[in-house]
Amino acid sequence: MVLTGCSSTADGPGKAAERSTPANGGTAAGPGSGGGAGAGPSADATGGFRPDTARLPRTPAAARALIDRVIADTDSFGTEVVRRSPYESDPATWPVLGEDCVWQRRKPADSVMATLTRSFEVPAAAGRGPLRLAAVVTVHRTREDATWEMAESIEESMRCPTQKLREGELIGPLLAAALLGGEATQTNSEDSLSETGQYQSSELGGPHHYSWQQAQTLQFTVAVTGKGAKGRTEREVDGLVVQAQSAMLARLESAVEKQN
Repeated sequence: MVLTGCSSTADGPGKAAERSTPANGGTAAGPGSGGGAGAGPSADATGGFRPDTARLPRTPAAARALIDRVIADTDSFGTEVVRRSPYESDPATWPVLGEDCVWQRRKPADSVMATLTRSFEVPAAAGRGPLRLAAVVTVHRTREDATWEMAESIEESMRCPTQKLREGELIGPLLAAALLGGEATQTNSEDSLSETGQYQSSELGGPHHYSWQQAQTLQFTVAVTGKGAKGRTEREVDGLVVQAQSAMLARLESAVEKQN
């Protein structure tokens, strides 16, 4: 599925105001409906990955510990990437896209056991501006809750053709695409969303290339954002986003898969 719209996350996942059809087009119950966190993807969808339900987090503390093992660090992007300050978000908040299409940080939804955003950049050098990056991991209480987050990302992309990330930063218009696990070459997750488009900044000018990817497996979502600058190519931005996303998905599988 391809659609025009805008990102469901600036520096992290957002939540739409209403629940509706999941991103995979199926019918899902809302949070607390009895969908178990241990429900796993099919072998066809994720290349034979088999989760161990005993290794899935059941408490906020366990969820945060898993995030620390999975979320990207500088090595996930490459040797040129460094931490930005502040490096980590307040874990008691997450980004929410308001009705005015402006991002703000609020208390996480009840479905969220833990969430964290980390910020990075490739520093400016030799006529090229700073390439800014963010990685997000969210642990929901159930797989269905994570599916709803993906669905709400699609809803947000339809209602906000342009988004304000913060004062002086805008993204849009953007082109969005979604692939279920097993579609085309998408075998790393149960559901995957991506967006590319334009980023404008009062500090860095623009328009520059913008790239975002989010994937869902089990009760987890992982996302990476890349914001270009002068002298930064689309290939450079997209490559860093894909590299970190792949690293986090591989870490996630390793953290929860069966041992034998």
